[in-house]
Amino acid sequence: MKRINLIYLFTVLFTNSIVAQTLTDSIVTLNLDKIAQVNQGESYVTFPFDIGNLEPLMFEANVSPNFKIRERKDSRLMAVLTSQIIIRMFDEYSYPVKTPSYIPQIAFYFLTGHKDAANKLTLFGKIAHHSNGQDGNFYTDDGKVNLQSGNFATNYLELGFLQSSYSQNLKAFKFIKSSVEIHPKSWMLEELHGQYSGLRWHNTFLAYKLPMKSNLIKSSEQKANFSVKAETTLMLDNINNWDTFNSKRINASLIVYYHPKFLEDIGFFVQFYQGMDYYNIYFQHQISSIRFGIMTETLRF
Repeated sequence: MKRINLIYLFTVLFTNSIVAQTLTDSIVTLNLDKIAQVNQGESYVTFPFDIGNLEPLMFEANVSPNFKIRERKDSRLMAVLTSQIIIRMFDEYSYPVKTPSYIPQIAFYFLTGHKDAANKLTLFGKIAHHSNGQDGNFYTDDGKVNLQSGNFATNYLELGFLQSSYSQNLKAFKFIKSSVEIHPKSWMLEELHGQYSGLRWHNTFLAYKLPMKSNLIKSSEQKANFSVKAETTLMLDNINNWDTFNSKRINASLIVYYHPKFLEDIGFFVQFYQGMDYYNIYFQHQISSIRFGIMTETLRF
């Protein structure tokens, strides 16, 4: 009788562990589609108020639609075409939109290891163009950078990896990204040589927090209600005769995102940014700002 009870107990425990493992696997598995979506970034619009030294704006908008190219959904290799545009509407007479940033790009992703593993390593490469759609002289007559109509254009490569994992204790997905961005001198305007960094090292940490009362069986319908994104960029080449350890070589950003229950595909975010302005020909400006806005968060787990 004792032997039968022991066998029964072992069977129950074994069955429960299999069920639990199945539920766990269903939530920790990320496919290449979601990994690429995380790396491509989100679209956002800022509110017309901020704290810092950024020029007075009505808003800044990032429009970043993605078009996937792959053989099938479970492919290890995938390409993503993105026609990214960053627009700033200035709080001036007639609310002008000056020299938008056009950043069309194509990225390639390759998923290594086992497709169903909880921890995944993805390799990626990107070819991109960054310009402002202007054809005026780079400098004004008095030798200053022409912010109104000056031509800005560069092309670059980015190579790196994405490490993704899931924390059972925190109920959160985590991503670590590291990449190198290269702007060959022959791909840049001559006026940018020596003052626009052509060699950059990017590092990013992201965490997507799932609801505490998450239903593992319906994991495909879950959406993170909270996320944190920390980024750093180190400019490695010789620009502006800066010393090796000059603090101006570092760009740093922290974004905290919250998705309230009453909104479907957008949420609120706050961003802390310190570093070189990323808005095309405004690159000589150093920004220290805190900004608020709304952001799309269509990533579902």
